[in-house]
Amino acid sequence: MQPVILLADDHSMIRKGLKSSFQFDLGYTNVTEVNSCNELMSQLKKKPYTHLILDINLSDGSSLEILPNIRRLYPQLQIAVLTMQPAAVFRNVLKQYGVFHFLHKAAPEEDTTRMLSQFLQNQQPVRQAGESEGSSNPFLGLSSRELEVLHYLLKGSGTNEIGEKLNLKQNTISTFKTRIFEKTGARNLQELAELANVYKIRS
Repeated sequence: MQPVILLADDHSMIRKGLKSSFQFDLGYTNVTEVNSCNELMSQLKKKPYTHLILDINLSDGSSLEILPNIRRLYPQLQIAVLTMQPAAVFRNVLKQYGVFHFLHKAAPEEDTTRMLSQFLQNQQPVRQAGESEGSSNPFLGLSSRELEVLHYLLKGSGTNEIGEKLNLKQNTISTFKTRIFEKTGARNLQELAELANVYKIRS
């Protein structure tokens, strides 16, 4: 039985490139595309997918917000993350949800094709050559919820707005914000944004 693939990415060119790779390089044709968290959750209800290729940031928010729900509702779904974000920052958080396949969008095409082949054949992932955990990265210690809050802080969202988006109280968001500053060593939002730029953390 061929994999039934759902591809979630907010960049149409990335989706087209991956879909082409699935079809012409790997021989998999059952591929559906979405670009938002809402579309993703809606599409998962329509038919049983076997594999999900997921970007961290989608057009309407961070996929980290919906990943716990996806794992709860679809425990057998195989999930891989393909993103511009650094693997080291998200690896431990993603492991909590059974996500072990992680590939950077800037990786060479042959590495991407090999990783996708391993993933779609349900093989164990092989870390790419030169991939480092980056132990000096100040964002490594952030929890899943702190990474969600960080996403909106870097987009310029205020405490009230973030609370509404994540369905959390304002003081809870303030607590997460304080923890993010403490863990990264940033003294204000400008320093946080500068650090994020240095370590290639994108909103």
